[in-house]
Amino acid sequence: MDFTLQIDTDYSLQEISEVIRSALEHEKHLAKYKVYRYSMICDEFEDQYELISTEFMQKFEARELIDDEKYFDWYAAKKGLDHWKKKLTVLECVRS
Repeated sequence: MDFTLQIDTDYSLQEISEVIRSALEHEKHLAKYKVYRYSMICDEFEDQYELISTEFMQKFEARELIDDEKYFDWYAAKKGLDHWKKKLTVLECVRS
């Protein structure tokens, strides 16, 4: 897939490319870190409740679990993990 940007500036194409490449690399680094951190959080919940996160999400969304404040933390961590994994997948597909 091709993607086009319209950039209105007097900077050279090389300068613009370097800035965009750097921003994409920074975002990729951030995404990797977020995936790592959210994975660690989910792993802790999985160990504590002896349930994998995907099964937890199904049960949580089906309201099969008794309300526990920690479940909302786990839910948020799993949603964050899924969000950053998707973002990382997209960023890793970008070629310059």
